[in-house]
Amino acid sequence: MAKTQRLLELLMTVNRKRKFTVGELAQEFGVSQRTILRDLQELSEWGVPLYSEVGPHGGYRVLKERILPPIAFSEEEAVAIFFAIQSLRHYSALPFAAEAASATSKFYAYMPPDVRERIDEMRHRVDFVTPKRQADSPHLSILLDAAVNQKVLAIAYESREKQTNRRIQPIGIYTQNGLWYCPAYCFYTSSYRVFRCDRIQTAVECAETEPLDLRDIHLDNRESRLAGEEKNSIAIRAELTRVGVQKCEAERWSAPMLTIRPDGTGSLSGQIAESDRDFFATFFIGLGREATVTHSPELLASMRSYLAELSGKYP
Repeated sequence: MAKTQRLLELLMTVNRKRKFTVGELAQEFGVSQRTILRDLQELSEWGVPLYSEVGPHGGYRVLKERILPPIAFSEEEAVAIFFAIQSLRHYSALPFAAEAASATSKFYAYMPPDVRERIDEMRHRVDFVTPKRQADSPHLSILLDAAVNQKVLAIAYESREKQTNRRIQPIGIYTQNGLWYCPAYCFYTSSYRVFRCDRIQTAVECAETEPLDLRDIHLDNRESRLAGEEKNSIAIRAELTRVGVQKCEAERWSAPMLTIRPDGTGSLSGQIAESDRDFFATFFIGLGREATVTHSPELLASMRSYLAELSGKYP
């Protein structure tokens, strides 16, 4: 077996085994222990995080951070991945900011000069515009980890009215219009809520609270799965002009409620949480002539109250 092929297979083997001895690897690859020691030294120089353990049960172990085996990308695939990462550069916070920057640097550094020149030119021709926000979201990593690993977090949350201490179990995180959001089960209200991540002041794991089994609820299905679980909900319906449809399509929550007609007009119809009534009141008012709420006495009452408040502010 050629040395290069052996090193690549050795890289995949140590990633799979995680713990091993030189003798085991020498027997598996049919080479001497001295050869395996030289190969392991070379893998360490590549950046594979190996460390040795002494004693009768010693050997080698791979640290938590795994190094993936080399992957052959075509030029077009490499450029696509580079710009996929670049599309996140306008965000002030990411759950994997340092890793994304490192990956981008590696991609750029190892590309041939002509491909780098092509990327440099494309940087001035392609952009993924996202509103720049001053709000910082420093807890994205712990929120994402809690969602993936079914953990409960104790958070200090600052809403418009006050700051509260809550226990939440995140479902995931998503970004919209430059802001990050975290849908989660809130043990404080015994219901599902969407939290603005920049309003989460602190977030630590809460081992005292038993987590719920939310493995089957994720960002792709949470609206449909949770719609029937809201205890206090109200039905709404609104007619939309073509412009109103376009504006609603930009809202993540609208997809299951939005119906579009062949002429481009449409309607919004469905159930909303009572706690979200003020949000929808201001949203429909913001649409102006592009939307007409045709059903929901509660929502219409909130809209009239809000408009009266605005009228008093600007007599």
